[in-house]
Amino acid sequence: MPFRTMDVREQRVQFVVAAIRKEKPFRTLCKEFGVSTPTGRLWLRRYRAQGIEGIAERSRRPHHSPRKTSTGIEERVVEIRRRYPDWGARKLAYELQRSGMKLTVSTVHRILLRYGLVREQDRHPSAPQRFEREAPNELWQMDFKSPIRWGTPVGPLSVLDDHSRYVIVLHAIGQARSDLVRAQLQAAFSECGLPQGMLMDHGTPWWSSMAAGWPGLSRIGLLHATSM
Repeated sequence: MPFRTMDVREQRVQFVVAAIRKEKPFRTLCKEFGVSTPTGRLWLRRYRAQGIEGIAERSRRPHHSPRKTSTGIEERVVEIRRRYPDWGARKLAYELQRSGMKLTVSTVHRILLRYGLVREQDRHPSAPQRFEREAPNELWQMDFKSPIRWGTPVGPLSVLDDHSRYVIVLHAIGQARSDLVRAQLQAAFSECGLPQGMLMDHGTPWWSSMAAGWPGLSRIGLLHATSM
């Protein structure tokens, strides 16, 4: 025999009939029908007062929505958006506020959604792209890196290959001295070879080390961080 489902009104009719006949304790009936005791009593009162119509499913929509945006304001949002299709909800909210209409960004966005004015690229902004060199040893990045409130004057010296993101050097030398930087770079050059270019800021340790006349360093392109 196929399983038969009941609609909401039929279920409520069966409940109130069983409750009126007192076939089972009231709390037991409520538990069997999956309703709370107050809800069961409400159905019973409505059935006695209005009959079957009293226990029909009722709309949960409020009779009055004081926070609902007026049609005139929605039309104004749509008008501006169509005039300036590249403006997003934040820009629109700002412009509306200048004309005396104070709407939150989320409210403006909901209006745009309701009228189908949110483009696909606005829904899913593309992830930022990171530019990198095409092969290892094309560019090394060098800097002192440390978290906030690091306990020493400078953080560890780090040298990173731009393409592979391989950490070539990560050493806590303790001070920003050119001789200490040079020792770390000499070891890195011996292990990995010379890069085509190196990117660093204007710090004295970098340029003092590079200016010391190392053999072969003329082949390395030295770049300020602000030039990238």
